[in-house]
Amino acid sequence: MTDTLWKCEQVRAGQVYDRVLFNTREEAEEFLTQMRKNAPDLFWRMEPVEAKMVWN
Repeated sequence: MTDTLWKCEQVRAGQVYDRVLFNTREEAEEFLTQMRKNAPDLFWRMEPVEAKMVWN
């Protein structure tokens, strides 16, 4: 487990509709590639977050 997680969020009109967390940047990028291929009209953003900032 690393100290950094990668957060991908589906955003529309400034509102978050979906959020997915990944352990590595590569996993997050692969996910975004697939999502953009399957639904190119949806906007996804990716950002690193500290693991201690994520609540379970």
